[in-house]
Amino acid sequence: MDTSRTPIKLTQDGRRVEVVGRAICLDGRREADALTPVHRHPNRAAIWRAAPDATHMAGRVPLTAQEAAQAQAALDAARAAYEASPLAIAERIRHAADDILKLRIDE
Repeated sequence: MDTSRTPIKLTQDGRRVEVVGRAICLDGRREADALTPVHRHPNRAAIWRAAPDATHMAGRVPLTAQEAAQAQAALDAARAAYEASPLAIAERIRHAADDILKLRIDE
């Protein structure tokens, strides 16, 4: 299990936003696994009113361009480390075996 932590920012009320492993966490609790550009978010108008500098959202957390870049780099590094791990390799092999079995059942 990856326990790497990358601090991103503190919210206005003092909670920590950080990348922990392959997730973005707010005060130690998983908030998101990926970033969403604000211009694609369904509530973009409300987000820009509340946080005019926001370019991305991590769950409920607005991030500036710099914070989003830092978070994305940490997520990418964590995912790369996971993909090379024995656990991820075993999981890919298991999924491949399941897919082969599904093909044989469908025949």
